[in-house]
Amino acid sequence: MSDHPSDHHGADGTGDDDAARARATWERMLRPMLGDEGAREAVEALESAGLDPSQMAKAAGMSQDPAAMQAMMAQVQRLMTTPAEGGVNWTLAHDVARQTAHQGGDPSVTAADGARVTSALSVADLWLDAATDLAPAGGARSAWSRAQWVEATLETWKRLTGPVASSVSEALAEVLTSGEGLMGGPSGLGGLPDGALPGGMGDPATMLRSLGSSVFGLQVGQAAGTLAREVFGSSDTGLPLLETPGTALVPRNVADFAEGLEAEDGEVLAFLAVRESAHARLYARVPWLRAHVLGLVEEYARGITIDLERMEESVRSIDPSDPDALREALSGGVFAPSVTPEQDGALQRLETALALVEGWVEDVTARAVAPHLPHGVPLREMMRRRRAAGGPAEHVFSTLVGLRLRPKRLREAATLMATLVSEGGAEARESVWEHPDLLPTAEDLDQPTTFTARREQARAADAEMDAALADLLDGGSGDGGDTGADPKE
Repeated sequence: MSDHPSDHHGADGTGDDDAARARATWERMLRPMLGDEGAREAVEALESAGLDPSQMAKAAGMSQDPAAMQAMMAQVQRLMTTPAEGGVNWTLAHDVARQTAHQGGDPSVTAADGARVTSALSVADLWLDAATDLAPAGGARSAWSRAQWVEATLETWKRLTGPVASSVSEALAEVLTSGEGLMGGPSGLGGLPDGALPGGMGDPATMLRSLGSSVFGLQVGQAAGTLAREVFGSSDTGLPLLETPGTALVPRNVADFAEGLEAEDGEVLAFLAVRESAHARLYARVPWLRAHVLGLVEEYARGITIDLERMEESVRSIDPSDPDALREALSGGVFAPSVTPEQDGALQRLETALALVEGWVEDVTARAVAPHLPHGVPLREMMRRRRAAGGPAEHVFSTLVGLRLRPKRLREAATLMATLVSEGGAEARESVWEHPDLLPTAEDLDQPTTFTARREQARAADAEMDAALADLLDGGSGDGGDTGADPKE
């Protein structure tokens, strides 16, 4: 008997030829991972489980072209052998993010563009010195390509999406390999006996966890790459994406945004540089803020649960050999986590914190550019509308991890910041960042213009309570020291 099924051809028609070619195709694809014997046994195991190699090849869109096959084999080998970190194939996420960022072109930053950006960021810090007491962030001032933006921010995306991805990957494997799920039962991988996948591929659940981590990595990579084509710098999402202090702008995206605006390109660049620098100052000079914001994301992620029944029902008709189907399922919210009341509270606090950050940045930017930029007001309003509309990448991240990147209460937060300045100057505005317990709440944003009065009333009430408690501990009646009794008695 020949060692390769491709040597066998049917004499009475093309059906046997197609099946033989399909078996040979799968074996060639698996040989780099499993060796000759392991590849043959793997194909036989799939056939014994009721899976037709020729139909699987058609479903996967496999080409018989040798070059295309070689590329596919390399891709599959990476897909199945790259270890997942925290439920995500980050190697795949990184590659997809860079490829997506490059779509439409991603020219390297020229020396002239770099000089313009770093000069604008330097001037921005000078303007901001007159608008806030917070010192400059320090660190590098940089001009990035879109690919460089991906490289600089991917570590933070790992932290934000990893916990959710792990839960989704485990749930996906459970649904696909058990019960009446997509691949469960006697005719699917879930019905294969232990050790049926030879050559070190492991059990079906392990293989499908790897698939799930790859699909999730693909989604995160696409979202990060799409963001790289939209953002102006490191601060557009409101999240602290940089691990260390610094400021950066993406000249290509700034230029695209400036097209068709009444303001000159230099004015648009200066405005965006001030926003970027203000955001960096806040996170650099309020030492607890970055940990607070990312901690709220992690608090939400720790409670992630997946509705397995809903997932199983949703993926029942998905072809497991078609990664696009799984990707569409993810982006369509099939695997969206169930939100508990505790998680909803964390999300609300996160939204409020992001709104306060954006409100502070907006107020400080407006005051900093007012003496210098004639179009500062319309640019501010345009940025508000842009944040309110959102973009495709924001919607993807919202679906993947329930992370809402747009603050709902931006106008209220900006009003609160402006009110604080009018009542007590910049010092009063900056005082809200003294401690996380002092941050305005969602209820405070409901009535931003009376925030100071209500906080003073609360402080007075607390002081009165403290005095009464101290008096009680000293042996008094607890009414502040006035007992109404004759001291001689």
